[in-house]
Amino acid sequence: MEYIHLAISIPDKYHEYLIAELFDLDFEGFEEGEDQLIAFIPAHRFDDTKREEIERLLYRFGDDSRIVSEELIEPQNWNRTWEESIQPQMIGKFHVHPTWTESSADKEHIELLIDPKMAFGTGYHATTRLLLEWIPEVIAEGDEVLDAGTGTGILAIAALKVGAGSAFGFDIDEWSKGNAQENMQLNQVQNFDVELGSLEVIPEGTQYDVILANINRNALIEMIPGLTGFLKPGGKLLLSGLLAEDESTILEITNAGLLTHHQTRQQDEWIALLLKK
Repeated sequence: MEYIHLAISIPDKYHEYLIAELFDLDFEGFEEGEDQLIAFIPAHRFDDTKREEIERLLYRFGDDSRIVSEELIEPQNWNRTWEESIQPQMIGKFHVHPTWTESSADKEHIELLIDPKMAFGTGYHATTRLLLEWIPEVIAEGDEVLDAGTGTGILAIAALKVGAGSAFGFDIDEWSKGNAQENMQLNQVQNFDVELGSLEVIPEGTQYDVILANINRNALIEMIPGLTGFLKPGGKLLLSGLLAEDESTILEITNAGLLTHHQTRQQDEWIALLLKK
């Protein structure tokens, strides 16, 4: 299959947000460079209308964000290209790595085996790192956890590895359910159920001790009221996928409900929020 290779000039801090938007436009793979994002889409799914939509998206990120080049790429081994871009890393108490690299975890670190099928949930972006670093502090033994926008399942699996009793994850991306289940088996964790969909697939009547939501600003704005209903009294809601400038907007929504803001953490321009019910 032929692919379009789109090189986009955009500051590093906006990569995760743009990737989320491009997934909705049928892009299938990404390579991150310094202030540049390379995005791949099957050639038959790309046209002038889609290009104009991307240009409108980039306008939001300022004058430095623009499409630099567009190239038709002949078929190649995309799996090998993707695998070569994933490297092991230490994130808080976790050593995150794919199966094709060796583990170097010591007694102080918990191994997380994550084979990603797409660009989310590898642990490389600040939004994922913020929550991974926070999870050992907020998860109590036996907690019931909800992972909204589970992706590869990395956050739910991390929660189970530090003592959570069960986890339920959901995601609207079709690849996510199978990928999260595969990673669950790699990490030999149990009591992790994953469904395709959004709030409507959460089992009726269930409530959770901790809800993890690493999505994006617009999705969180829509989902926070619904997520709050699935949180036990005294439960914790951790939000990520947000820029520092989004904090006031999110707190306006949460303050209008039953949630109290306890802490904000930041890496680069990205933030994560801890709220309690």
